[in-house]
Amino acid sequence: MGTLTVRENFEFSAALRLPTSVPEQEKKERVNQIILELGLSKVADSKVGTSIIRGVSGGERKRTNIGMELITDPAVLFLDEPTTGLDASTANAVLLLLKRMARQGKTIVFSIHQPRYSIFKLFDTLTLLAAGRLLYHGPAQTAMQYFKSIGYECEPYNNPADFILDIINGDSTAVTMSRSDFTNMPSWSAEETYEEVSGDDTIGRALADLYSNSSYYKETKDELEKLPLEHKMISSDLKKITYSTSFFHQLKWVSRRTFKNLIGNPQNSTAQLGIVTVLGIIIGAIFAGVKNDASGIQNRVGALFFLTTNQCMNSITTIELFVTEKKIFIHEYVSGYYRVSAYFFSKILADLIPMRTLPSIIFTCINYFMIGFKPTAQAFFTLMITLILVAYTASSMALAIATGQNVVTVANLLINICFVFMIIFSGLLVNLTSVGPWLFWLQYFSIPRYGLTALQINEFTGLNFCHNNTTVAGVNLSCLSRSPFTVCTGEEYLKIQGIEVTAWGMWKNYVALICMTLIFLTIAYVKLHFLKKLS
Repeated sequence: MGTLTVRENFEFSAALRLPTSVPEQEKKERVNQIILELGLSKVADSKVGTSIIRGVSGGERKRTNIGMELITDPAVLFLDEPTTGLDASTANAVLLLLKRMARQGKTIVFSIHQPRYSIFKLFDTLTLLAAGRLLYHGPAQTAMQYFKSIGYECEPYNNPADFILDIINGDSTAVTMSRSDFTNMPSWSAEETYEEVSGDDTIGRALADLYSNSSYYKETKDELEKLPLEHKMISSDLKKITYSTSFFHQLKWVSRRTFKNLIGNPQNSTAQLGIVTVLGIIIGAIFAGVKNDASGIQNRVGALFFLTTNQCMNSITTIELFVTEKKIFIHEYVSGYYRVSAYFFSKILADLIPMRTLPSIIFTCINYFMIGFKPTAQAFFTLMITLILVAYTASSMALAIATGQNVVTVANLLINICFVFMIIFSGLLVNLTSVGPWLFWLQYFSIPRYGLTALQINEFTGLNFCHNNTTVAGVNLSCLSRSPFTVCTGEEYLKIQGIEVTAWGMWKNYVALICMTLIFLTIAYVKLHFLKKLS
């Protein structure tokens, strides 16, 4: 995690991958030992770094990744392209580190592309693959001798790794194989032309056939056959991911890391709160001092509509919660750091809830009194809770859509399309009672509709927009002589909008928002489970 220091990353790995029976002091000693062995003492308390935060160098970052795996002191270490993105000098330093670890008794298995000669000569065993076929497996230093025996001779001063890649790709200038050699290959017919053989797939197939008839292949096969039968059989238990710690221990540590990551990402925390504060002041100034007249009705509805819609649009930032950490999640889950449930709930507790709750509270406190909504504590807290629920529901929908996506842009587009239709059916842009029956059902999927309806009931109930009026049996007498379109009370306005002014009319909006939140979170969780199965 780039927002954490090297030491914090190691401590995270130790806390989750070492059993809880191991004392904390022993875990700290293990972390310090790894830092010392990898030569990371000078940068131990420096952040690893992200695209925004400057951190350690590329080589130090690679060593940090390796160190997180060394916490458990594994006998076998698998690495995927440990030199990718590094310059030649740094890549050589990383491979020297791995070579030193191999001499200490560890088995290091890794994939690599186009290593330079100083790196190539560090290899003990070399395995070459092309299109899923095995082209060579044996001592790295005898690879050139093998290829020479089948008709390929490396030019003087040529890098063996480049030479081998040229052979596999079919563009080697060092090929000395004659046409007669082609006809002797096991799977080829004499009629095949050199042009046909030059295809990558054909060359790979031919090289694989040659290797399967070589002494190297037979020696490897004989060694495997000598293994006891019980060593050949893979227990089903080995296929299952095991955990060293309990669910609650994992939840605590992943939540702690998530919260640190939140604090360490100013663009996702401090900046968002700053934007909410500034925007709240601007909106409060625009709608400031609403009156109890026709303009007051329009301004109130406009302000409530903006507050609700803004909560939905702000939730778009939630899509980064699982998309940007997708690779980290898959790697750590497969490595046995934590359960899917622990990771999911930690994100909800340490990121989703605080980043949706705090902005809603700030927005309510600024706008409520500047705009001049009903001056009662009940109405104030009702508006605040409603905005929080809308934010939770919209964020949950964003998670349900974005989970499993590889690109943030795609998830962003899908969410925006959904919000556009939801806003249309929110109850302001079109009177929902006038919508045709074939589209009327879409309003039930609109998150801002439930929020806006609840806020309108909360704000308009009990308001009077006609001055010097007299009300008898709920009928405003001063409005009888006016136009039939005149609205004198908040209840009249709500009735025109088709809003039910009852206790259930208010509560059913909250029930709908809570149910939608649970459904969306369930979808996100299921997709996260499906994602880890694909890994």
